[in-house]
Amino acid sequence: MSFASLSRGRKLALSTIGGVVVGGVGLVFGLHNSVKATEMELHAPSYPWSHGGPLSSLDHASVRRGYQVYKQVCAACHSMDYLAFRNLVGVSHTEAEAKAIAEEFQIPDGPDDDGEMFTRPGKLSDRFPKPYPNPEAARAANNGALPPDLSYIANARHGGEDYIFSLLTGYCDPPAGVDIKEGLYFHPYFPGQAIAMAPPIYNEVLEFEDGTPATMSQVAKDVCTFLRWASEPEHDDRKRMGLKIILMSSIILPVLYYMKRHRWTVLKSRKIVYKPPK
Repeated sequence: MSFASLSRGRKLALSTIGGVVVGGVGLVFGLHNSVKATEMELHAPSYPWSHGGPLSSLDHASVRRGYQVYKQVCAACHSMDYLAFRNLVGVSHTEAEAKAIAEEFQIPDGPDDDGEMFTRPGKLSDRFPKPYPNPEAARAANNGALPPDLSYIANARHGGEDYIFSLLTGYCDPPAGVDIKEGLYFHPYFPGQAIAMAPPIYNEVLEFEDGTPATMSQVAKDVCTFLRWASEPEHDDRKRMGLKIILMSSIILPVLYYMKRHRWTVLKSRKIVYKPPK
């Protein structure tokens, strides 16, 4: 059946479907090109993360150090609205340590019996405190720029922890002929190459509790690992479950294949002989 032999209505319907498909593909292609990096923007390189393998787990000592980096450096501007202190238990801290961390913060609560608001020490059920009471206050304190929430930032940015590591360590002077507005910093990995955040980390910006040397790359690596865990707390469980499925499948699939061959062997080996009438 050729296109020319179709009725007028079918020709119109097929032409409409073809136009919609072509238009949709063109729109997707145009949107993809519109968000491509400019000629001056660099794509983050791929780093050999210890948890990058299909069966590799997160380095929980690094997650603990990464939380310390967030608490002492990042929490001054960035919130983590979707994490509570209880999420640290069994991952990077013991229950007693997580309770002690929570109690360091004064959490607004209320009203009490008199209808008044009050503050109390934090509990495990409390979420990480916000650095600013609202987005307007955050913009006012950062020259109009709104610091993003870091709860799912590793999944929200193309490149994940590779991009975050490059963002933290990739500050440099602008090349000749490139002017950066006052209050902004040149960054080749940031879209637009001008970022409002000042370089947040440097060598010995803090002292790790376990004595690990706090070089810039180590600090960036640890906070990236922490942010990966925050964005994907089921990371280790998912890979562990995948390993169990692979092991179980390696046992079950051969058995199912044998049963299928055994059940169908009668039909597969059957011969049909045609005997013409005499």
